[in-house]
Amino acid sequence: MLNNNILDNIRIVMIHTSHPGNIGAAARAMKVMGLSDLYLVNPKSFPDEQANAMSANATDILDNATVVSTLAEAIADCQLVVGSSARHERTLSWDIQDSRECGETLAQHASKVKVALLFGRESSGLTNDELAVCQHLVHIPTNPDYSSLNVASAVQLLAYECRIAASKVDSSDTLKANEKPEKNKEDEWVTSDELDGFYQHLKQVMEEVEFLDPENPKHLMTRLRRLYSRSSMTRSELNIQRGFLAAIQKKNR
Repeated sequence: MLNNNILDNIRIVMIHTSHPGNIGAAARAMKVMGLSDLYLVNPKSFPDEQANAMSANATDILDNATVVSTLAEAIADCQLVVGSSARHERTLSWDIQDSRECGETLAQHASKVKVALLFGRESSGLTNDELAVCQHLVHIPTNPDYSSLNVASAVQLLAYECRIAASKVDSSDTLKANEKPEKNKEDEWVTSDELDGFYQHLKQVMEEVEFLDPENPKHLMTRLRRLYSRSSMTRSELNIQRGFLAAIQKKNR
């Protein structure tokens, strides 16, 4: 039986979308699969009549869409972030899942927390800085001789995988999780906003002790982001890290 609480916890984030028709088509794809949480980061044109037309009566998704100016705002309250990418090779290696694995990962986490699925620009996808905030990447396996996939079509495919995976998650486990609002907040996973604050603090301390050269940072912060993203850090674990950094700063003053 499909658990709609899971789908409600899956957020679609479209970044710098150039064509409003793609936003409308993505909204249609979301509604068909039962998703409703849409965030738009600096869309070129929105609201837009073309978006409404392409939504095919999924205008409620568009009407309730949240428009923000930065990716950080779009994922601030999310505790898992997955980025869609058409490119395999980067300067650094990433944990890349296929579409089926991605749906399962998102559904499992969304049974307990808010998650986000990122889609980049039509022409160039996600930047390296945007990929750096993701715990996982997803690559949709396509024809290697013609791999061009419209962003709205990508939303459709991954939304479908999320719906299928959500139907397989044990609804009783989700119900039990939802019946425990008294759970100690220190044991909850941290949000993207809290993690970003930690990374800024970490960067500051490394510069202060001259471990990180701000003029030649190389890929150090990206590597550290990837290191910490491999585990789901709880708030108590984050507090320990922040306390340790504060102690280093105090010792060096």
